[in-house]
Amino acid sequence: MSNRLEFDTIKKKAGDGYMDSKRMEEMQQEVEKHIGQYKEGYFSPLAMMARLSEETGELAREINHYYGEKPKKETEQFKTLEQEMGDILFVLICFANSLHINLDEAFDLVMNKFRTRDVDRWTKIEEGDR
Repeated sequence: MSNRLEFDTIKKKAGDGYMDSKRMEEMQQEVEKHIGQYKEGYFSPLAMMARLSEETGELAREINHYYGEKPKKETEQFKTLEQEMGDILFVLICFANSLHINLDEAFDLVMNKFRTRDVDRWTKIEEGDR
């Protein structure tokens, strides 16, 4: 298999079985329901930004352990890149929900930008190169 991900074959393992992929709208609703149980609700935008930065730093640390020159200390807990990316996704969804931003729409906006503004920015793979 090439370095390119085969997204249609990726499944999320959960317990003994596999879960179907969730749409972003479903993830946003699930987070809203979870946070809605608590009186405190969402953090302020500034606190949310700090949390997002913190989680991004944790991902960077794990990347450095896996691919960089900094091995883990024996006392450090093992964390997967999947866990760290999941933390970032959760905080990003909280951030979006708190500001009433639909992430499906946000994604469509950014993909349109890449398809138009950046259409010739990188060298495309030709059919024979695959």
